[in-house]
Amino acid sequence: MLDLAKARNIGISAHIDSGKTTLTERILYYAGRTHKIGDVKDGGDGAVMDHMELEKERGITITSAATHVTWNDYHVNVIDTPGHVDFTVEVERSLRVLDGAVLVLCSVGGVQSQSLTVDRQMKRYHIPRIAFINKMDRIGANPESVIEQVREKLHVQPLQLQIPIGREHEFEGVIDLIEMRACYFDGEQGDKVRYEEIPAELKDDAEATRHEMLETLSLYSDELMEKLLEEVEIPASEIYPLVREATLGHELVPVMMGSAFKNKGVQELLDAVVRYLPGPLEREVKAIDLDAQAKAEGGEPSDFHVPLVPEEDKPLVAMAFKTVMEQFGQLTYFRVYQGKIVKGESYTNTRIGKSVRFGRLVRMHSNDREDIDDAGPGDIIAVVGVDCASGDTFCGDGAKLSLENIFVAEPVIRLSVEPAERSRADALGKALERFRREDPTFQVYTDEETGQTIIAGMGQLHLDVYIERIKREYKCEVIVGEPRVAYRERPTKEVSFDHKLKKQTGGSGQFAHIKGRILPLAEDSEEIFQFDNEVTQGRIPKEYIPSVEHGMKLSLVKGPLCECEVVGVHVVLEDGSYHDVDSSEMAFKSAGQACMREYLPKMKVALQEPIMTLDVEVPEEYQGSVTGHVSSKRGIISSAETRAGTCYIVAEVPLASMFDYANELRSMTQGKGGFSMEFCKYSQVPKNIQEEVIKKRMAEKEGQLVGA
Repeated sequence: MLDLAKARNIGISAHIDSGKTTLTERILYYAGRTHKIGDVKDGGDGAVMDHMELEKERGITITSAATHVTWNDYHVNVIDTPGHVDFTVEVERSLRVLDGAVLVLCSVGGVQSQSLTVDRQMKRYHIPRIAFINKMDRIGANPESVIEQVREKLHVQPLQLQIPIGREHEFEGVIDLIEMRACYFDGEQGDKVRYEEIPAELKDDAEATRHEMLETLSLYSDELMEKLLEEVEIPASEIYPLVREATLGHELVPVMMGSAFKNKGVQELLDAVVRYLPGPLEREVKAIDLDAQAKAEGGEPSDFHVPLVPEEDKPLVAMAFKTVMEQFGQLTYFRVYQGKIVKGESYTNTRIGKSVRFGRLVRMHSNDREDIDDAGPGDIIAVVGVDCASGDTFCGDGAKLSLENIFVAEPVIRLSVEPAERSRADALGKALERFRREDPTFQVYTDEETGQTIIAGMGQLHLDVYIERIKREYKCEVIVGEPRVAYRERPTKEVSFDHKLKKQTGGSGQFAHIKGRILPLAEDSEEIFQFDNEVTQGRIPKEYIPSVEHGMKLSLVKGPLCECEVVGVHVVLEDGSYHDVDSSEMAFKSAGQACMREYLPKMKVALQEPIMTLDVEVPEEYQGSVTGHVSSKRGIISSAETRAGTCYIVAEVPLASMFDYANELRSMTQGKGGFSMEFCKYSQVPKNIQEEVIKKRMAEKEGQLVGA
């Protein structure tokens, strides 16, 4: 079993193309896990962690990959996550179960859009992190600027622990400001770490930066502040525990630097991981006591939180955080929080209350696996053949708990798909069902009116990858419809309703009467629907109230403008009446549904569209044409700054105008520009655009119905 004091569960996260997978490959090599350094773009066997064919071809990470290494007697579980925002759920569910993380930043690009997203995710799950400034060998490397961006954009306090020896093509190594020594990385693969005196020309700079580091640290230690005031020499042995304490308390983010590609600085980063990031014993994890919640009949989940204890002899509590459908069944990744998983034992899925036998346990190394007999608290392993969903909690006898689920973003883009040959319809169905189960941000549904199969996802690349996988893995050619934006409809005006349902059909009839108000929720509210019951004196029996709510919710699937989902609706049910014989749950559900359909058009419903944060990186000479082009797409430029001849433009742009942007940017910049996009918010569509969208949607619908 793991020695929990010497266990670390870490994730490697960053903006796309910052060098996460390259860094992970070096970690595997230096820890003795592999004997050859894999490369993301070497065209050969490629990186160990990018095991899918598509990942090797595109040179990007699509799925998170788990492995484990040993470093200085520490057992380190490492998860390499994708950088592209379209696969953000992979980062989300990995961070949900990890104890610490390494945030990789490019020495030239600095803090970019996806760095901000990853940082938000780390804060959501209270993950302490170390920042690693990578690519110090790149032209324009500027670690000071990156550290300043960490402070300003991420709103955290960076603690610089190293300064570089040279930079760009002259980058040789780093100076350790705690031990006050120079670190060089010798040998063809940089595997021999050599410690020397600090070069004379960097001595003053190192002294000054060390003093700044100690001053920052002294804000969190009175003892250290006293010693600084007395100008006493502070030994490294006293600094290490202070850095660790401040990191675990989310007060500071230690900053390391190096070049993973040039094999410099990775061993020092590994030392920092085991030295400063928490183990399972130092993370406070709570679960919801389902029995207590059931007895209380209501209340917030936080009212029923109980702490988990990372001990083997307690009842098992483990979370299934990722599922992969394979030829011989489902592979499920688990994080064990409490107790012990034993091969052959049965455990209960508390979401569905069903007991499942765990027949085969494996420890993952990217796509390879080794069989194990058991796993204890703090471990990350996989189980073969367990049917469950991402986010399910499994408990042993004596526990009925549920862990907080994984945050899943709403999809913003849709496509219709159908098999090119009728005979391959089954294969398409199997593929879509598999991907839907594996990826919570990938949604599949059938349009009732046209009979089309619609897939929805986080972006064009997200859906492109799945379509490519359907063709390759299921040998099914598909016909893909035009990309469609996931518009929403939102009411803007309050109305009062008074709706009566009265039907007599020979036998017992249907009667339901409801009165109240429908209000728009605040513009910045992310809630789709809110229902408040203010009925008094039993004017409507209690058992009928949920039926009214359910009926009203059903009507929000298709709005009055162009049949998009309706959001931001607040219903206050104030009064009504019922009939002793003719009233039923069904009658009140039908009344709720019909009422919403009748009154929604009176609420001045406005169309909303997804707005994306666009991050463009282009050579300086193209700045004018690119910003002009973004503005022509109804984009609003948030910032544009130039660093080392490269211009970094951040803008907010409607998704509807961005479908062919990759080709447009390529032709505008002679192939030298790059960009990434992520969902930012929903915003109201201008009136003239709204009319165009409604006309287009109605014409499409008529065409589909004629075709059907």
